[in-house]
Amino acid sequence: MSQTALTVADQKSVTFYDSEIIAIRDQNGRVYASITHICDVLGIDPNSQRRRIQRHDVMAEGYQMGKIETPGGPQQMGLIRADYIPLWLTTMRVSMVKEEFQERLLYLQKEAAQVLWEAFQEGRLTADPTFEELLQQESDTVEAYRMIQAMLKLARNQIIMEARLDQHEGRLEQLEAKLGDPDRLITPDQASQISQAVKAIAIEIGRSSKRNEFGAVYGELYRKFGITSYKELPTDRFREAMAFLREWYQSLTDQSIPF
Repeated sequence: MSQTALTVADQKSVTFYDSEIIAIRDQNGRVYASITHICDVLGIDPNSQRRRIQRHDVMAEGYQMGKIETPGGPQQMGLIRADYIPLWLTTMRVSMVKEEFQERLLYLQKEAAQVLWEAFQEGRLTADPTFEELLQQESDTVEAYRMIQAMLKLARNQIIMEARLDQHEGRLEQLEAKLGDPDRLITPDQASQISQAVKAIAIEIGRSSKRNEFGAVYGELYRKFGITSYKELPTDRFREAMAFLREWYQSLTDQSIPF
């Protein structure tokens, strides 16, 4: 295990269950995540987890210290490399975390490493320093690759711009509704109802897929209502959201609605 602080080349915030995890990429293209932030998402003590990682023969190889930017200024924090995160998380029993955090642990065990990696990628699954070095060469093939990448970026920007234009009218109406209504967001009780509905649907889908489907259900809800968190749902769309979730649940079960 190296105690030398790594050099942070890039930093991003990745959202899990409405909580942020700080992820960084070092000068060699390797992706790390803040141990403290992951522990905060799971409601567990970061100090004891850092010690567990450092004592473990394998996980210790993925442990590093690095200076990351925080609202309070730069801080040295313990980091774990993304490809070691599944190993670390799978050493935790679901029963060892509080009940309200168990769904998060299951999701992180399956998805954390991939989501952290993808936060830094533009068209490639993993960072490849050797390939980046090859791109510094001057050749017809490299020039063709650069042109294709530039065209892909232009096409990507065009797709995003068109999508934003299509959604502009609907988003403008939502913004006007929010600005004109001091009680514009759903209440904690309404947010709880949304959460319970999503949970019921995710469990039903998971019976068939054998996967944790909470992220997928939340994602569909967010796309339909143009939000990034169910807590940001406007009050005047709460009934519509619950109707959408009820119809979804009924289509899966043909049973009485539990929420």
